[in-house]
Amino acid sequence: MTTSPSTTIFRRGQRLACACLAVAALGGSLAGCVPLVVGGAAAAAGIGTLALDRRSSGVQLDDQGIELRAAARIREIANDNMNVTVISFNRTALLIGTVGSEADKQRAGEAVRGVQNVRGVVNEIVVGPALNIARRSNDAYITTKVKASLLDASDVPANSIKVVTEGGVVYLMGLVTRREADRATDIARGISGVEKVVRVFEFVSDDGQALPGGVGPSQTVPGTASGSVPLPPMAPLPAPAAPAPAPAPGVVTSPVR
Repeated sequence: MTTSPSTTIFRRGQRLACACLAVAALGGSLAGCVPLVVGGAAAAAGIGTLALDRRSSGVQLDDQGIELRAAARIREIANDNMNVTVISFNRTALLIGTVGSEADKQRAGEAVRGVQNVRGVVNEIVVGPALNIARRSNDAYITTKVKASLLDASDVPANSIKVVTEGGVVYLMGLVTRREADRATDIARGISGVEKVVRVFEFVSDDGQALPGGVGPSQTVPGTASGSVPLPPMAPLPAPAAPAPAPAPGVVTSPVR
């Protein structure tokens, strides 16, 4: 029986694929299989980061959902002068960016306040012109420097602190002790280019218990432990004339110049 050229090529491809799989299976003992080792290390690092975060896994998923839902809310009311970013930590939503009017700032705050699972809003939006590319690039650089400096400090829980920079202002969010908050603030304030540090911290004791002016460790929300959390439908947007939302109970927001 005559074999067509296309069939021969296909069979050669099958043999080559089988050979590659065999090499991959033995890769643990071969010096040339660095990607396999690196991938394993990266996965382990990801697991370590998750374990060191003081939020429960369910709350971390909630925070991701809040950011997605809040971004959708902002898009619904956005105009040419609205450039708003929402960052969620422990179900507290921080709003940063620029808008063209005080009314737009209030509208953005109320829109995010209506997102499922948000327990408080810290509205740090600035009324003014949007930042240019140079300033945004500088903000990204500052954020990288602050994160690296926190990681270098052995007495700061870097994986429990979220760092965001907007217009030279560094925002720190996290579940920390008062000593850790002061230490992280000093580190951020010492970075070149930082104009101000705003702390959006929730305080815990050394053993993880709630302290006055802060809330304790997050509890896993029922139904979120599986790691698959469907996002619930959004509630209707509130009226634009509603008053500005207050910060979440227990959240300490303090600018440090």
